[in-house]
Amino acid sequence: MSIVDLPLDQAPRRPDITRSVCRGAARHLRERGYATVTEMTFANGRRGDIVALSPSGDLLVVEVKSGIEDYRIDGKWPDYRDYCDAFLFAVAPEFPAEILPEDVGLIIADGYGGALIREAPRHPLAPARRKALTIAFGRLAAARLAGLEDPAALR
Repeated sequence: MSIVDLPLDQAPRRPDITRSVCRGAARHLRERGYATVTEMTFANGRRGDIVALSPSGDLLVVEVKSGIEDYRIDGKWPDYRDYCDAFLFAVAPEFPAEILPEDVGLIIADGYGGALIREAPRHPLAPARRKALTIAFGRLAAARLAGLEDPAALR
């Protein structure tokens, strides 16, 4: 369910906002030519909300924030920088973007799409880490596709 699908008298819940922003941000990235996966786990145990692979092999990590409280209680986002060429936040249009750090990218998104508000500074990955992450990205995407084609195979 997206925020736009909620009854008018019901405020969106945090999981609904997260799902909506994630969908819109991923849609925006795909429109820009990126392949995307959600919930990709890195070697440090952290899990990126969206990981995007560009046609040239650049990797982005996008951390979705559902609201101010979600942002303030989550101090783990700097740990993602070691696993991407660029790091971005994705937030809903109502989110006060001015509280986010200026040294990260920013996507404003809803359930239908998104807009890149601030380009993310680049910090290129080391070649060995890029290779490992690209392989992990491909394997995750392939496993999820296989699960759609043959759900019994994943049991």
